[in-house]
Amino acid sequence: MARFKHPSRKKRLAKQGERTKWAPFWTVPKIYGTGRRVHPGRHTKVKRNWRRTKIKA
Repeated sequence: MARFKHPSRKKRLAKQGERTKWAPFWTVPKIYGTGRRVHPGRHTKVKRNWRRTKIKA
């Protein structure tokens, strides 16, 4: 990819980058209660990886 990124492309890439994050940690006790230990990544809607899934940017 080019060193200089057009602002619109940069905006699209930033938006897709947000989709790879885990859900907030407080969602685990909210959904399951305090006793259950679950990874917050299970509550993320879309999990995307830069190697696995490409985007049309």
